[in-house]
Amino acid sequence: MSVMKRLSMIFKSKANKALDKMEDPRETLDYSYQRQLELLQKVRRGVADVATSRKRVELQINQAEAEAAKREQQAKSALSSGREDLAREALNRRSAIQAQVADLRIQYNNLQGEEEKLTLASQRLQAKVDSFRTKKETIKATYTAAEAQTRINEAFSGISEEMGDVGLAIQRAEDKTAQMQARAGAIDELLASGALDDYTGQRDDIQSELDRMGANHDVELEMARMKAELGQGPAPQSAIEQGQQAQPSTQHTQQYRQPGGAQ
Repeated sequence: MSVMKRLSMIFKSKANKALDKMEDPRETLDYSYQRQLELLQKVRRGVADVATSRKRVELQINQAEAEAAKREQQAKSALSSGREDLAREALNRRSAIQAQVADLRIQYNNLQGEEEKLTLASQRLQAKVDSFRTKKETIKATYTAAEAQTRINEAFSGISEEMGDVGLAIQRAEDKTAQMQARAGAIDELLASGALDDYTGQRDDIQSELDRMGANHDVELEMARMKAELGQGPAPQSAIEQGQQAQPSTQHTQQYRQPGGAQ
């Protein structure tokens, strides 16, 4: 296959697809129905024209027959008057008129036959047009319903895709919220432990000093206990009572420091 033929085939294929996409079957059906109505109208006009011609011939026949009857009556009157020559002339004219009537009758019969054919064709065409109209409306209704269903399906498909995106957005929002909550909890723990200073509320300097003194007392008590273990001094009574507690209370520290003071 030559390059030009291949290009021509490709062009025709693409053009056919484009036309198929642009074509609306309902419009095509309506156009076809309109064309059939126009054809039916032409057939009816043809029937009317033939019927008119037949009627005109019928009038001519009636006029010719009346003329023939008149010539016959003239021939009789001429014979009654002894004018054979006039009677013969009248009969000759009647004979010519009768020949015309015979031709007109042949034409009339032909026109009548043609009219009957066209009338039958018109009736058959009318039946086909009526049937096509019913089928056309059925196809249009089915196509419209299918088109609406397709739009609904496409809408549902779009909603499904949109809901998928929304689901991802919700998941991301939930993850970010969880991270923020974890971070807030960590900050609260750091503030509670004193690792971070809370600048949002009012500071109580007296309580801060007491907390610092309590921490120093705990350190002094632990120092006394360790010296006693190493034999460098007597064990404080409060330390013995508390055993190996890692964090002695501030009250025990004060009980130790009141008798002997810091070592």
